[in-house]
Formats: sequence, C-alpha cells, structure tokens
Amino acid sequence: MRVSFHPDYYVELPPGHPFPMAKFPELHELLLAEGVIRRQDVIRPREAELDLLRLVHTEEYLWKLATGNLTAAEERRLGIPWTEPLWRRSRLAVNGTLNAARMALADGYAGNLAGGTHHAYPDHGQGYCVLNDVAIAIRQLTAEGMIRRALVVDLDVHQGNGTAAIFAEDPDVFTFSMHGEKNFPARKAVSDRDVGLPCGLDDRAYLAHLAEELPPVVRAARADCVFYLAGVDPAAGDRYGRMNLSERGLAERDRYVCEQIRAAGLPLVLLLSGGYAETPRRTAELHAIAFREAVGVFEGSPRPRRLAEA
Repeated sequence: MRVSFHPDYYVELPPGHPFPMAKFPELHELLLAEGVIRRQDVIRPREAELDLLRLVHTEEYLWKLATGNLTAAEERRLGIPWTEPLWRRSRLAVNGTLNAARMALADGYAGNLAGGTHHAYPDHGQGYCVLNDVAIAIRQLTAEGMIRRALVVDLDVHQGNGTAAIFAEDPDVFTFSMHGEKNFPARKAVSDRDVGLPCGLDDRAYLAHLAEELPPVVRAARADCVFYLAGVDPAAGDRYGRMNLSERGLAERDRYVCEQIRAAGLPLVLLLSGGYAETPRRTAELHAIAFREAVGVFEGSPRPRRLAEA
C-alpha cells in the first residue's frame, strides 16, 4: 500500500496541548513494523504552493497564515497556536492528500498518514484544522480532468462542517457525514447526507446505521473517487468522542467501508481525521486499524498480524 508521509507532519505544541501530534510518526513506525506498508512505498510530499491552496481558501486567510497574522480570536477558534512549522506541516499534509489521491487513482487505493482536516473553511480554520486538504485535492483533480465527481465519506465523530460548506453548491461532490449529533460543532453545516447519532452508541447500533446509510450514498454519489475520513474518535474512551465503539467495532467499520468501495470499483483515498485516545501511541494504534483493513480488502490477502499476535 502506498502512502504519503513526512517527518514534519509532527510539530512541537505547548506542553499539555490536547492535540496528539505525536500520533503521526507513531503511526508511520507502527505500520512499517507490522508490514502494512513498506519503506519504498512511503512517498514524501512537498509543501503545497499557494496557487493550489487558493482553489479553496481565501487570499486574506492565506496571507494571515503565511505571515502569522491570525487574530487572537482566530487562533482560539483554530485551537492550535500559529507557528511557522505548523504552517509548513499544513501545506505538507495538503500535498500528502493530493499525492494519495493520485496514487489511489493509479493503484486502486492509497492513504495519507495525516489529513482529513474537515473543519477548515475557506476563510478560517477551526477544531485543529488549518487547511481543508480533501477539498483542495478534489478541486485540483477536477481541474486536471482526473475526476469528474467525488464522494467524501466522513466517519469522524465530529461533523465535517468545513467540507460540507465548501461543496454545498457543487453537485459533483457528494458529502456524507455520520457523526455525533450532540458533539462539536454546535452549529453544523448541511452535507448531502448527514446522519446525526446519539451519544454512547455501541458497535452493534453504530454498524447498523452504517450498513443502512452507506450503500445508497455510494450509489447516489456516482463518484470517480472516494475520500474516506476514518476518524477514530468514535472509540470508547476518546477524550472528545462520546461514543462507545470497541477496537473490533472500528475494524468492522473500516472493513465494511473498504468492501463497499471496492465492490463499487472505486479508488479509495484513506485519511486519518480525528482521534484523541489516552496517549498518542494509543491513538496511532487505533488509526492503524483502517490501514490494515484496507490492505486486507484491496489486496485480497490476510491482514498482517499485529506485533502482539506474533
């Protein structure tokens, strides 16, 4: 499986900051150790150029990011203090998603060991999301004629409000978000299909909703490419999730999504989105589930054993 990754996906944050920045290198090393990915299949992205970012984001917002001129209120809404390394890693992650999409179109599936920053709007960031990598990638691939239509399957526990708002008037992009109805953001955007779930759902109830919703979404979207935001914050014990999925439930979720997309003959772009387990390492372990399941489904081979099973 080919993936995008750059060591500079990790940047230093203030002590005690709740965002698990260390999950990015932890996931990279974990997937290599398990044999889910190989070093030769890890592609380092370059920083996205401003012209690419302008496909989605406003000139004023990009100027503020490039020069460090976010207001205090804008920085609070973003949730992460601006630094030059943060601006750089955000541009790296955008190209990481675009590269993953190109690889998926060639290989049938690929991933970015970051991305899925779905709360970013054209003119501001929020919820730890600086730039909307999925929206930028879709706009670029469409401009190049690589795809005509796209489907965004967003299973992060928080609604993909930025992505929904960006594509609200675009009939060629179908946005599907299944999220906690009473969770962030308080004011939600309107996706093509929103499924707001009650807090505390277990595996059985969650997977029943997914099985009911995903097949008609895939049919309705008539997409050329699928972007899957496999957030792990629905997992039991997540700091912000308020759901109760087990590790097995996450695996069944990810396997089902991959099976549905493969059965439809569509390329899959796998992205991380959110996850806030007790440690960055544990968050990375949960993110690794989706990559194992993708390899198992798309390669048609047994999923690599976890190290604990060896």
